[in-house]
Amino acid sequence: MSTGELKKLKISAYKDDRYSDKVGDGEFSTLLNPEKYTFSYKVEYTEAQGQGTSATQPKFVRTPPEDLELDFLFDRTGIIKGKSNTSGDGIIEDLEKFKKIVFDYSGDEHKPNYLLIGWGTLLFKGTLVEMSIEFKLFGSDGTPLRAIAKAKFKGSVEDDLRVAKENNNSPDLTHVRIVKEGDTLPLMTNKIYGDSKYYLQVASANNISNFRKLTVGQKIMFPPIEKVS
Repeated sequence: MSTGELKKLKISAYKDDRYSDKVGDGEFSTLLNPEKYTFSYKVEYTEAQGQGTSATQPKFVRTPPEDLELDFLFDRTGIIKGKSNTSGDGIIEDLEKFKKIVFDYSGDEHKPNYLLIGWGTLLFKGTLVEMSIEFKLFGSDGTPLRAIAKAKFKGSVEDDLRVAKENNNSPDLTHVRIVKEGDTLPLMTNKIYGDSKYYLQVASANNISNFRKLTVGQKIMFPPIEKVS
């Protein structure tokens, strides 16, 4: 139920893809909420042509994470209450704080921050892949007072969640499964490949010396059937 309270779109920065280690001072709230946001989806196919054939038969490869596009307004003209050019630097400081959260390289993790974007029903996890800043209004001395940052983010899904969501059963794909109570390697192998005879190869691929003693919670990788046949 809506309370009528104005909620601002917020971006929170994290160091890890499980969104458990938050970056210090890593939050940004929009000046004004966006008028729109856009999700983009894509399906990837191969176009390999079989020998002796004249046409290609597209083969599904994967569905990559979605893209999110958002515009952010920065304004120090004074038309928005509490946002005048008091420092004399216009919107430069505001832009630098924004860039530090969504764009700057993290020296500890050797990659940009992971971002959690939330507003209303929007809850998006991902990283920035592209950004442009259009400066639109300037002071008499050339100080930028208004700008629009156009940003594109690539979605990310934690490995365990991705496996659970995709739940692929094709023997041509690499699978990761978590051992549950009552699981045996031959039984798990049969579920993946349709035949339990590959369990020794799976044990070898995972450096399992005693396949009869699996540990609940243990991760086991099942490589493509061609690699274990």
